[in-house]
Amino acid sequence: MNAAKRFGSCRNRRPRLSGRAKPRSLALVAALAAILAASCSHRSTSNLVPQPTAFGAALVESSGGKQVAQTGTALPQPLVVQVNDEQGNAVTGALVELTGPAGVNFDPSSGLTDSSGQLSSNVTLGGMAGRCLLSASTRDKSRKRIELKVEEIALGYQQNLGRTLNEKYCERCHNPESTVERVSNFDNLDVKPHPFTEGDTLNRISDTDLTAIISHGGPALGKSALMPAWGNTLGKSDIQALISYIRAVSDPPIHGSAPVYARN
Repeated sequence: MNAAKRFGSCRNRRPRLSGRAKPRSLALVAALAAILAASCSHRSTSNLVPQPTAFGAALVESSGGKQVAQTGTALPQPLVVQVNDEQGNAVTGALVELTGPAGVNFDPSSGLTDSSGQLSSNVTLGGMAGRCLLSASTRDKSRKRIELKVEEIALGYQQNLGRTLNEKYCERCHNPESTVERVSNFDNLDVKPHPFTEGDTLNRISDTDLTAIISHGGPALGKSALMPAWGNTLGKSDIQALISYIRAVSDPPIHGSAPVYARN
């Protein structure tokens, strides 16, 4: 056999898979298929909405409304809603679904009420500052939708800075409620300071006047001398942040203070 024939026979020769290579390749393909199947199964299961075993006539908030947190973070306490029947008794097994603006996350976003007629969900706010309207819904026996609106407050960067300053310098006197970390001085004062949520009063005070009171104390605008001057402690940007926080948490909200975001 000449060299050309030998070269041609080598060029046309196909490599053979060994007996060990085939099972190994098949085992790899089977493993990948199992992983994909498990992943798809997990995704479809997690998106399933439970089927109700009972229906109510009313949906009320038990706790968790009007909370304050920075954008993109979880609310301090879970949102808890309750389904009741026509007589006001708790309903077990009613389906409750939770929705909100873009970026808001619920854990869980739906579920059946427990033996107390309640569903509890941890809420993480989206990236938009302002009043965040959440929606909880259930259905009555006729399958008519019953909806409950709950408002939360999402703070932007400046407002959250104001909240930090409030906790450090203001809250001990302006918040009548005591906590484990802070004892309120509110009851010890002859002239009671206005809580920052007291929108009926604070909304009537302009930003300029609030700046004067915070900087120079209560007497600057004929208010109580128990309100000290903070101008030597807080800078201009600090005072602006504090006022921004006051406007964000006021109830009722001051007109135009912050946008309201609801479900898309």
